[in-house]
Amino acid sequence: MFQLSGFADEISADLNEQLDVLERLGIRFLEFRGVWNTGVLDLSDEQVRQVKAALDSRGIGISAIGSPIGKIRIDDPFEPHLKAFERAVMLAEYFQTPYIRLFSFFVPEGEAEAHRDEVMRRIEALLEASMGHPVTLLHENERHIYGDVPSRCLDLLKTFDTPRLRFTFDPANFVLCGVRPFTDGYELLRPYTEYLHIKDALREEGRVVPAGEGDGELAELVRALVNSDFDGFASLEPHLRMAGDFRGDSGPELFEVATTAFRKLMNELGATERRS
Repeated sequence: MFQLSGFADEISADLNEQLDVLERLGIRFLEFRGVWNTGVLDLSDEQVRQVKAALDSRGIGISAIGSPIGKIRIDDPFEPHLKAFERAVMLAEYFQTPYIRLFSFFVPEGEAEAHRDEVMRRIEALLEASMGHPVTLLHENERHIYGDVPSRCLDLLKTFDTPRLRFTFDPANFVLCGVRPFTDGYELLRPYTEYLHIKDALREEGRVVPAGEGDGELAELVRALVNSDFDGFASLEPHLRMAGDFRGDSGPELFEVATTAFRKLMNELGATERRS
């Protein structure tokens, strides 16, 4: 069963417009990456309280803190980043979401193995910092980080082998790394997959497209997850107007296009959407 969520900052920088569009589309969760042109970890305490009050008044929850943790170079200073992660943990508890999205650090092209030990040291430090808190860390595959291809995602997840570190499966990001997401990644990563990012991409053009219109093998992925009784979040990250390293943009109309495309795919494959 799929519970839809989405990166509402792709709709608008304005919180009310974000929530208006989510309500109109019948989406009851958002993945909190930012608002008011400010990243989630940089919001003031007062801004965080304003967001919480607005969400509570609309009955909208947060599926995950869409943090940028791990989106720094492997040779960038780590201690300030670890401090920022503590803020992410605090926000996850405040918003009562079990998930924090993170990455496994940008590494130079072709040098991933040379930096493996430092990647693992940093992920271990993040896991230790989250100990005792009711949060699960979700590693997302992203271009140019250590865990950008299935084999290194698996290496990361198997190294720690803990339910406190799970996987966000992003088909488009795999496509943009030259990977066939379902063919090359599903069997390896299904035991760890707890969360989905819904975006598709065309390999040759390097362009993100709505679900089912690219090379992301989303039909195969959704069908297999239905057959395996997957029950989790499918978070829309359309990137249909602009895609960048730290955020994407779609606008209200294209966000709706992305939502409609994924619901159409779900319906064709008999996938059930949780509406509560």
